[in-house]
Amino acid sequence: MSISPQVIDLNVLQSDIAELRNVDENSELGVGEVEKLINDVGSELESKIDWISSELLSDLSSLSREDLDEILGQLTKELSEVEGENVAVEHEVGELQRRCVEDYEKLDTELEKLCCLLEFIESRNEGANRNTQIDLSSLADGRANSSNEQSSNFKILELSHQIEKKKRTLKSLQDLDSNFKRFEAVEKIEEAFAGVKVIEIEGNNIRLSLKTYIPYFETVLHQQDIESIIEPLELNHELIIDIVDDVWEPKNAEIFPNDVYIGDILDSTKAFRQHYSAYSVTETRSSLELLVRRVQDRIALSSLRRFVVKHANNSRHSFEYLDREDTIVAHVVGGIDAFIKLPQGWPLSDLALELISLKSTSQYSKEISLSFLCKILEMANSLNALTRHNMSTFADSIEEILMQQMRAQ
Repeated sequence: MSISPQVIDLNVLQSDIAELRNVDENSELGVGEVEKLINDVGSELESKIDWISSELLSDLSSLSREDLDEILGQLTKELSEVEGENVAVEHEVGELQRRCVEDYEKLDTELEKLCCLLEFIESRNEGANRNTQIDLSSLADGRANSSNEQSSNFKILELSHQIEKKKRTLKSLQDLDSNFKRFEAVEKIEEAFAGVKVIEIEGNNIRLSLKTYIPYFETVLHQQDIESIIEPLELNHELIIDIVDDVWEPKNAEIFPNDVYIGDILDSTKAFRQHYSAYSVTETRSSLELLVRRVQDRIALSSLRRFVVKHANNSRHSFEYLDREDTIVAHVVGGIDAFIKLPQGWPLSDLALELISLKSTSQYSKEISLSFLCKILEMANSLNALTRHNMSTFADSIEEILMQQMRAQ
């Protein structure tokens, strides 16, 4: 025999749910009811105390000390029994409250599921008669689906918590890896570069302390005819390098004190990196190492050149060193400046100086014609290499050639 599916009215079901929700609200006492209950209990307690005072205290005065002690002991025993019963009752009440809260929470959850299901049913049957009969078996299936959905939501929440925990663990490992790489970089830099100390590595910024030794000091003194003068053989600078993310390649650099031009060094280092980008780091020198080495070489060379220029000045002519242009300007007699190009490595190298231009700086001196300039340049640069290697000797020779040609004109 087949069983016909039970049917229910949608409005009746919603009404029943509303009544169930009102049970908890109606079970709670209002503020006025609570105050009335407290007052009633207080009045009853007060009346009992008055009865005890009027009925018993008059009889106690006639009792002996032993009878009073016996009565007190009996009352103490009864009080202990009552307190024990109160504790048991409180425990039972607490347990009942706990069960009530749990049952209410379960009921509330089930009611929420039913409400969601009813809303779903209403949306599916929107436009149809609200008194349409619903198959109760379909309702049970809906509740089962809702329960499965709730279980899936809990699983998703649990997985989300696990993902967040893994993310925090990954972040900690990444921080440790970053610190390890920074300490490893400090060690490698200090091992690779003599006279270099890492002050700080902060993000993509590296601060280095450079201690540069000035080489061949006595040799330069002899070649430039300079008397032995006490000068510092070591110079201290601070080099700040901005690197490209994760590849430790220089992007920008600054030096303090800013007495050495390093812009061309930085540009050539970048070009070096681009040219050899196809090779591995083990096959080419690190561009960071190349930059630091070249800066130290530039500091040493520029310091030597400044030293030579400083001690070559005399009463006849003075010199000015232009670091950026690798040029020395000799201010000779007659208001004329001679621009002398410095060869690579001078004064450490044996390469000769070269006169590249003359400029009249005095308003009383004549303008230098192109033919006159070309003639002076040709004669000065044809001097022997030994004469042109010593700056003072070369300046004297240029001045002598100028005077001869001016008198000849």
